[in-house]
Amino acid sequence: MGILIEIGSFIKLQRTKKGMTLGELADGIVSVSYLSKIENLKTQASPEIIQLLCNKLGINVDKSKEPIIKEKCDQWFSMLFEVNDKEDIIVTYKELQELMDTNISDYILLFEIHKIRYYLLIGETSQAYNKMEELNEMSDDFDNIHKFYWFKYRGNYYSVKEDYSNALEMYNQAETLFKFTNLEEHEIADVYYLLAVTHSKLRNTLESIDFANKALEVYMKQYNFVRCAQCHNILGISYRRIRMYDKAIKNYNLALHLGKLNNNKAIIQLTNQNLGHLYSVKGDSEEAIKHYLEVLNDSEVSPSSRLTTLASSVSEYYQAGRYEEAKETIHIAFELMKELKEETHRLSHYTIHIYHHLLNEEWDKFENVMVNELLPYLRKTKDYANIIIFSSLLADFFEKRQRYKDAAKYYKVVNFAYRQIANI
Repeated sequence: MGILIEIGSFIKLQRTKKGMTLGELADGIVSVSYLSKIENLKTQASPEIIQLLCNKLGINVDKSKEPIIKEKCDQWFSMLFEVNDKEDIIVTYKELQELMDTNISDYILLFEIHKIRYYLLIGETSQAYNKMEELNEMSDDFDNIHKFYWFKYRGNYYSVKEDYSNALEMYNQAETLFKFTNLEEHEIADVYYLLAVTHSKLRNTLESIDFANKALEVYMKQYNFVRCAQCHNILGISYRRIRMYDKAIKNYNLALHLGKLNNNKAIIQLTNQNLGHLYSVKGDSEEAIKHYLEVLNDSEVSPSSRLTTLASSVSEYYQAGRYEEAKETIHIAFELMKELKEETHRLSHYTIHIYHHLLNEEWDKFENVMVNELLPYLRKTKDYANIIIFSSLLADFFEKRQRYKDAAKYYKVVNFAYRQIANI
């Protein structure tokens, strides 16, 4: 990264942070228009002018703290990579920000780009977006390593927003930079893993298998068993989608084994959830329920995962004709839903309410939620797999009530959704 970008961008960042106008900083040093050119990388200022501007901003220009900054950056960047304790990440960030505010450093842009990842980790999605907007102006002049993280973290942002098409575009851009950067193997594997997950979300099954295997190859070499287990879960989902159930079960069992080996509850819960879904797809409700109960009987399961699993269990109990157990599960889910925000668990909320209406024979309420709320939501999110499940349920409902025209309409929706998945 050239010093022109480092200094100009740095001065602009620090001036705006301190709430100074261009006029206030330029006063007695340069003209406002000349300062604007420095900040917007249109000119290279003399060292004397840079010194005067930095003095006014309270910034040290001698780079004596650079070794400390490098060490602290490396520490913080690795904390962001292998999601650590949030409090530790925040403390280290504040220490680093203090150093960056008072020293010129070659790490300033890398630090600013990593803030996108930082804001996403601490749940400040809007701040991540603002940081992306702020850095976008200078992104054309990034060098390859800056570009790599710029694309990767924007991919992370779009993933969080569930905009997987844009996320895929960003991760693809990051992948093209492998040959131009001296990245460590775990960084490359991480992008392969993210590509596998994103292709899976977009139902690009063969691409998902390809990238999961590429990531798995590296993680096995590094004995990173948690990431290996995550890759096996992606492979399990992919093979289940193309109805290679034996291969799917084999991958899930490997994931389960690795999860137990590492006593990683999150992996064990996720894999049981996935196994439950596989048996549900196969029409084996009893086996599906067994795996869902493995998740629900774990006292450490997060409220979010518990609600997802409760919703899946209700559906299976209903399919198996175990209505009393379905009602008990709905009661537990309603208690949990009081704690959780509806907008982040909408599908689970809808599922619980729909089966509640069905079991209580509240036909009008069931139809209303299905037709006016759930299916429009699934169409908006292009969740074709769930469109198939719930449209089939609605079509069966209409058929039992001899409303054949309505039933035919929703069977058509099912066929359309199948075609979309086939096209994807």
